[in-house]
Parts: sequence; structure tokens; C-alpha cells
Amino acid sequence: MNRVKLGAWLIPVLFLLLACVPFVAQAIGEPFYITFFARVLVYALAACALNLVLGFAGLVSFGHAMFIGLGCYAVGILTYYGFSDGWLQLGVAVAVCALVALVVGSVCLRTSGIGFIMITLAFAQMFYFLMVSMTTFGGDDGLNINEPSNFGLFELSGSSEVYWATWVVLLAATVFMARLKKSPFGMVLRATHINPRRVNAFGYSVFRVQLAAYVISGVLTGVAGVLLANLTAFASPSYMSWPVSGDLIVMLVIGGLGTIVGPIIGAVAFLVMEEFFKGLTQHWMLIMGPVIVVIALLTRNGFGWLTRQREAQSAQTRAPVAGEVPAKAAAVPAGEAQ
Repeated sequence: MNRVKLGAWLIPVLFLLLACVPFVAQAIGEPFYITFFARVLVYALAACALNLVLGFAGLVSFGHAMFIGLGCYAVGILTYYGFSDGWLQLGVAVAVCALVALVVGSVCLRTSGIGFIMITLAFAQMFYFLMVSMTTFGGDDGLNINEPSNFGLFELSGSSEVYWATWVVLLAATVFMARLKKSPFGMVLRATHINPRRVNAFGYSVFRVQLAAYVISGVLTGVAGVLLANLTAFASPSYMSWPVSGDLIVMLVIGGLGTIVGPIIGAVAFLVMEEFFKGLTQHWMLIMGPVIVVIALLTRNGFGWLTRQREAQSAQTRAPVAGEVPAKAAAVPAGEAQ
């Protein structure tokens, strides 16, 4: 019962604590924490997007950093040619990410397992080397962004502005994911991981459902890229590299696959540990690696136990609708399905 109450209050309490970060940082005279946690929120947003395909549908995308890079370069290239309108940059990023996700997803989803992993990685590396070869936009050195995105009423001209913009977008994305998870589409999407043959037997197209999820995930990751470009004032091919995709997967694993707040908790835990261990030694990876392994071994689904029981109970109390995948089957978290 305590877990249920904790899960019910976890989202508002978590976002309330995150909202206090800029005020606390200003009070103690440490603006670095605003920049640092703005980066945490950006990667939490990207992890939230990846959770839609990895946590819900069980699709291990090892190339999701590609969409972060596309979002960054949508800002960088448009600014390079003198277009600093934020809505234009956001629209271009969404359109490009949606198109790329549609093409990549249409190819990748015709495979499964290791094939899907390797093809998503291959596409990400293709875009990585494409941007490396484009010397006009800095090539391997990256592209400086001299003007922030201007959205009319506000512009992302500093860490505080990016922090609050990301906070709002992440809150909206979290609410959206919570509602989507309980929707018929979300239940069918999770069922495609558990038993795709049964989903097809119910008359749904596994391919179309997963493709729609992949496109939504790619677009949301691209929005995270737009925010990251304004935070760092820089666009680099390194944002598309496979280690970034690996970091997003690790964030989900330690935060809880298929849970709503798991991506946020995972991003906070991962990046805070990374920053802490970097302060201890230059060989921080030798410490962080075993710590992540211990977390994965000791907690069955990362920190997802905080909300897993509540989500399971709410799914069981939902009345089944005629013609949809049974709620009991679809409510099983993707991270727990065998």
C-alpha cells in the first residue's frame, strides 16, 4: 500500500523538486547546477522518448542518438544561414526527424532482435559520418551556434531559459506517456512485445503500431536535440555517436524499463554518478561500470519498483473494451516480459 501511495505522488513531487533546482542554485551562488540539471532534463526527455520503443515495445534501438544530432543540426544549420526563429527550427527538426524515423523504422522493423539493433546502429553511424564529412558545417569539429532560438515571447538565450523550457516539455511528455500507456494504442504497443502473433490475431498490424511508436519517439528525441543545441550553443557529430545511444539505454535500465518516471530517475542517477565519479578520478569509468552492474543485478527493473505495483494495479482495475487486447496481458511491463 505504501508503494501505491509513493507511486501516486512520485511524479508531482519529482517535478516540484526539479523546479526548485534553479532557485537553490541561485541561493547558494552555484549557477553551474542550473546548466548541469538542464543537461539532465534534456537527456531525461531523450530517454523518455526511447522508453516508448524500448520500454513499451521491447525494441532495442541502438541508434536513437541520431535524432538528437538531427535536432541539434536543425538549429545549427538554420542559424548558420541566418534563421534564428525558434518555431521554424523546431518545425524543421520535427519534420526531418519524422521523415528519417519513418524511413529508418520502415526498414528496421522488418527485422527483429539483433538485426533490429544492428540496423538502427548502422543508420546512426551513416548520419554520423555524413555530418563529419560536411566541412561547411564544421565537420568533425562541430558547428558553433551564435544565436539562440527565438520563439517570440521568449528565447533560449541562457541555461535558465533552456532549463525551464525543458522542464515544461518534459512534464508534458511525461503526462503524455502516462496517458498513452493506458490508452488502447499503448496497450496494443506493449502487447506487441509480449505476444505479437496474438496482436495480429486481434486484427492489429504489429508493424504499423511499432512504426507509429518509432516515429513519435524519433520526433520527441529530436525536440531534445533542439534544446541541447541551445544549451551548449554547439552542434557536433559526437551527439550522434553510438555511446550516446548506449547512455540512453543505460539510463532506462537503471531507471526502470516501461515505467513513466523511470527515464527521469535514470537520467538523474546516471549523470549525477558520472559527474561525481569524474570528480574523484580520471578513471571514473572503472568505478561507474561496476556500480551500474550492481544496480541492474540488485534491482530487477532498476528504480522502476517505485511505480511498478501501482501501474499494475491500475491496469488490472481497468475494464476491458470489446475488440482490444486484454488489459491483463497488455499491462505487463515490457521490461518484465520474457
